[in-house]
Amino acid sequence: MPVSGIIWILIALISWSQAWSATPEELEQGRTIYERHCADCHGMDGRGDGTLAASLSPRPGNFVSAQTSAKSDQDLLKVIAKGRPRTAMQGWNDRLSEKEQLATLAYIRSLVRFSRSATPPPPTR
Repeated sequence: MPVSGIIWILIALISWSQAWSATPEELEQGRTIYERHCADCHGMDGRGDGTLAASLSPRPGNFVSAQTSAKSDQDLLKVIAKGRPRTAMQGWNDRLSEKEQLATLAYIRSLVRFSRSATPPPPTR
């Protein structure tokens, strides 16, 4: 991925986190919903490696990937609400309220953790 793409992803994530911060209660609600309805396919850490993932084609989405992290909240909420055609991802609009869908999205976003690079910095002269 070009550097400009990585910078764009970081800017998008920073602006999202500044635009909306979920309360601890909303994150807990989202975690509960996620563990009940999403983790079997997407995995406990959101990496698309749940217990059912190997039997699904296409494989479930990896929420902590750069590609998914760069998607807008609107895009992800649309998938939560309506599902994804020709996949096992069903829509949740008729079973989860809008508030529950937002809480689930907040929890999914919280799975992305930034850490320092394991690669040492370049030498200085």
